[in-house]
Amino acid sequence: MSDYGLFVLELVTVAVIVVVAALAIISAARKSPDSHGLVIDNINETIERRADTVRQSLLGRRDARRQAKQRDKARKKGKKSESGRRRIFVLDFKGDIRASATASLREEVTAVLTVAGDGDEVLLRLENSGGAVHEHGLAASQLLRLRERGIPLTIVVDKVAASGGYLMAAVADKIVAAPFAIIGSIGVLLQLPNFHRLLGEKGIDFELLTAGKYKRTLTLFGENTDEGREKMQQELVEVHELFKQQIKEQRPALDLERIATGEHWYGRQALELGLIDEIGTSDTILLQAVESADLYRVSYKRRKNFFERMMQGAEGLLRS
Repeated sequence: MSDYGLFVLELVTVAVIVVVAALAIISAARKSPDSHGLVIDNINETIERRADTVRQSLLGRRDARRQAKQRDKARKKGKKSESGRRRIFVLDFKGDIRASATASLREEVTAVLTVAGDGDEVLLRLENSGGAVHEHGLAASQLLRLRERGIPLTIVVDKVAASGGYLMAAVADKIVAAPFAIIGSIGVLLQLPNFHRLLGEKGIDFELLTAGKYKRTLTLFGENTDEGREKMQQELVEVHELFKQQIKEQRPALDLERIATGEHWYGRQALELGLIDEIGTSDTILLQAVESADLYRVSYKRRKNFFERMMQGAEGLLRS
């Protein structure tokens, strides 16, 4: 009875934390609702403003303003004489296990497709260590929409594009990665705890009813069988084959037997293996492009649903 009482007390404590977090989120949402919608930022102007700040410190305010005026006049004159200046639309994707940024990516890609013309390009700054297969598959499909329209797509990886992240990166016409960025991890895994023995020790029964032999193969609370494990392993192998097929279609020169082992590599190693096309960072690429192209950052901020706000609030409470 003492053990059972402690078990119940733990459940009640967790329930109280969740309720408190939910109430806090509801209160915050009523006071300051999340803004949402499409936002366009001119990266050229942002870079110039930062440069002007540095010039003021080095040259003094008067000389810096004089240079800025001369630059603005030259730009206006150049715009009148140049009608074919290319545009680069810059997108950002910061992934998580559920690839929740896909909802915003869909809106951003749609916006680009409605205005992109000949000579325009897309640069995606990708940071994604992978997660759910179907979620990341959908994210990769959004990027394929750009390829299907013939819009050149460059993906830059400053930190990591592994597993589902590399599934997305492989769609690009060109992949650029920092020297120590983590690339690859072309594999599939499943891990889950099983509480069957713990529940048995507490005298708690768990019932699971299914219709269909393989409706449920492995479970958190029931007793898992060797047959269920074999079926799940078979499904993992099938998903891995689909993963490899997708990579092969986008980058046919890759040696899949060599790189589809679940291993990951750093940027320079990935370049030697053909997983990427070039070593570099997003900052370098943008600074090089700003002289010859108009750069626009396209971002879509969506309103989070109740569950997402609740999870964010609970995470904040646990961290505090």
